[in-house]
Amino acid sequence: MLRPSTFSIVACDPDQSEVGVAVQSKFLAVGAAVPWVTGGVGAVATQAWANTSYGPRGLALLEEGKAPGQIVQLLVDTDEQRDDRQFGIVDSIGRSATYTGARCLDWAGGKCGPNYAVQGNILAGPAVVDGLANTFLQTKGCLADRLIAALRAAQAAGGDRRGKQSAALYVAKPGGGYGGFNDRYIDLRVDDHPDPIEELARILALHKLYFFKAEPHDLIAIDPSLQREIDDLVKRAKAKNLVEFMHRENLEERVRNDGTIDKQTLGYLRAYVAK
Repeated sequence: MLRPSTFSIVACDPDQSEVGVAVQSKFLAVGAAVPWVTGGVGAVATQAWANTSYGPRGLALLEEGKAPGQIVQLLVDTDEQRDDRQFGIVDSIGRSATYTGARCLDWAGGKCGPNYAVQGNILAGPAVVDGLANTFLQTKGCLADRLIAALRAAQAAGGDRRGKQSAALYVAKPGGGYGGFNDRYIDLRVDDHPDPIEELARILALHKLYFFKAEPHDLIAIDPSLQREIDDLVKRAKAKNLVEFMHRENLEERVRNDGTIDKQTLGYLRAYVAK
């Protein structure tokens, strides 16, 4: 059995139809064991002496319409090692539950509320789960940004007492996967790194650059001066035009024809030429 002694958050954004898990641990490849998510259904994080069957079983019970609190009871009632388990559940409309078995190693505990559940074991103290919950609730932005902010706050509060090694972020939404063919909206893992949360944040920024459309507040009107700069940069990048460059660099989601460019694409082009 696995002991991903760790801290995690399961959460949802009902307005955006997003559900997800974020997790960090002093454990190799924690993303292979803890997060279980189905778009339009919910998310489960299973840890401590992890019974990983709680993930798919919990999601199946959510699909049947059972509430997270009911599911906790159904799962632990049939598990002789329930006192060694820890897990959290949230559904797509924000109902949540968390469970910490009596034999989970100190400090261990969790809390939950509308749209989230947080939990951890072998932690520096209760401030770690408080940091997860409070930061998630206070942070603005998309669900992925809020989950990363929650992990950072938990780490700042002491995190896993044993240290840090791996982290993962998994957010699902119906049709949110590449090409709209599945629900895997964001699925990122840092399996072994000295600073896994910050590395996860760096990879998330790249994911957003390549796969998210530009936000209105990030758009810049291309005036004659900027057009000259772009033309020069594109020429130095050995591309025929800006659109060709963007397709070459996998920035297709950011191609525009309205006389604007987003800050991220412009920054990427400038950095590319400066290399």
